[in-house]
Amino acid sequence: MPRVSFVAPRYARSVMTETSGSGGEQPPRKIDSTVPHSARVWNYLLGGKDNYAVDRQAGDAVLSVFPGMVDITRQSRYMLARAVEFLTAEAGIRQFLDIGTGLPTADNTHEVAQRNAPDSKIVYVDNDPLVLVHAEALLTSTPEGVTAYIESDVRDPEAILEAAAATLDFSRPTAVMLMGILGLVADYDQARSVVARLMAAVPSGSYLALYDGSTTDPAYVEAIARYNAASGANPYTPRTPEQIGGYFDGLELLDPGIVSVSRWRAPETTWEHQPEVACHGGVARKP
Repeated sequence: MPRVSFVAPRYARSVMTETSGSGGEQPPRKIDSTVPHSARVWNYLLGGKDNYAVDRQAGDAVLSVFPGMVDITRQSRYMLARAVEFLTAEAGIRQFLDIGTGLPTADNTHEVAQRNAPDSKIVYVDNDPLVLVHAEALLTSTPEGVTAYIESDVRDPEAILEAAAATLDFSRPTAVMLMGILGLVADYDQARSVVARLMAAVPSGSYLALYDGSTTDPAYVEAIARYNAASGANPYTPRTPEQIGGYFDGLELLDPGIVSVSRWRAPETTWEHQPEVACHGGVARKP
């Protein structure tokens, strides 16, 4: 049968439960609906319903200053799908560590990966308990593959790697995915250190897929500054394309390099019609 498992290292790092289990006790989950959370705000901007009034208010505050935020959310989602398509269909990757996954929507990593390679194993990581609640209900797997979820924070790569090793074999090539999450690590050196530690744990032939909000549009930067000041949520820090490129140091960056997410291997038939958005990233191979 399909394997869908959930690990909550914050509460019990050694526990892994199956969705078809006997209904044993679950770790406590505290969802704070009084403070916006990036995963829920992003869900709202994507047109989802898994959010609270405080998240919608935060999202509307961003949109009032920068309506182009909708383009960023959608174009970044399209890049994620294209990256996973490449990693499975062309690079032969069968293991994914997706950190900062957010709330399940359409074309999640496991859906794209297992559509191309049914035996793919995917471990999702997020630090919002609401994501775990929805993951239990919505994240599924092919019979040949595995989909697992870890509740943890990107700032703690050791805990992530320890828990993910229950599902992934880190002696085999693995795709580490950091999509829109490193802006939540305020210190740039710390963010680079997180990437370096994660990539050190995977072998040659592994990949890093990453994007983050960039400073290329002053209106976007202003909108994020207002969001940080007014929302009470964990602040987000846009970075220059050059800083985003720094995450890939020591790796073999694939064409077309560090570009706006709307430009990353977009179909030629649509490339000219895609808006260039203030979110940059790329995909690289570990030599």
